[in-house]
Amino acid sequence: MLSAILIATGLFATAVGSWRGYAAARAALVPLLRKGEPTRALVDASRPVHARLRVRVAARNVLIAVVWLAVAMYGLFLATVGMGVPA
Repeated sequence: MLSAILIATGLFATAVGSWRGYAAARAALVPLLRKGEPTRALVDASRPVHARLRVRVAARNVLIAVVWLAVAMYGLFLATVGMGVPA
């Protein structure tokens, strides 16, 4: 019974973490790829790289993607442990 719960929970966490991590990684690239509003782009270009809004949004989304992928890896760990538990 315990092994089935661990495997099911692990697979669920892996699926959700992978999907959310992919979505966050995709969202991290959007601010860096599109051109944006010309006036705001000129104002942003005058700032240092670490203070630019696009860079900060992309960095935040990358951090979120890494956290979700860590959840997915923990799900894989749970599923592996669940397979090792005797029934």
